[in-house]
Amino acid sequence: MGRHTLRPSRALTRMRWGLAAVAISAGTLALTSPGAPGLPAVASTPGSPPAPVLLRGPTAPAGATPVRVSIPAISVESSLADLGVDDAGALVPPADFDRAGWFAAGPVPGDVGPAVIAGHVDSRTGPAVFFRLEELTVGDTVQVTRSDGRDVGFRVTRVAQYPKADFATAEVYGPTTGPELRLITCGGTFDPGRRSYRDNVVVYAVAVP
Repeated sequence: MGRHTLRPSRALTRMRWGLAAVAISAGTLALTSPGAPGLPAVASTPGSPPAPVLLRGPTAPAGATPVRVSIPAISVESSLADLGVDDAGALVPPADFDRAGWFAAGPVPGDVGPAVIAGHVDSRTGPAVFFRLEELTVGDTVQVTRSDGRDVGFRVTRVAQYPKADFATAEVYGPTTGPELRLITCGGTFDPGRRSYRDNVVVYAVAVP
């Protein structure tokens, strides 16, 4: 699917919501599709696009946690909130539209596995923290600062866009052999009737030495 560039004028004139629930499975982070037997359904508002299932993951390991993300190419400098899941198992987006968040039940950035950082694309009043996320290109850098003082650098390898009804759960959350990072926000066209974007933008990145 082709990328869709968001325009500030549209963001200022339409009511939009920045982050959709995404699917994460427990333990190995291998994902399942909505409606699979024995899995909790994700709560959604009437008429909203179907959301993938999010299972509760293990608690984050004791020790270092990510505290800040920096993405120079799109002028992002944000502290990181800890993100969890609601009673339905859906990822709860950051309360602050200008702040990104880390899925605290998943891998810590810099550890083996696909660490997840998510943020809103915009709000009722204008652009949010990940408004320009889809502008990233292969080779751009992301830096995550951890509470142990370690700065972990990542290099963007791919930028993808998926319909919310057909989210690439296995690609995004499947096990990896090394430290990787996923940056997630909403994208695509905005459906005013549903007050929701139709797609998700996902940036894939790998740790650099």
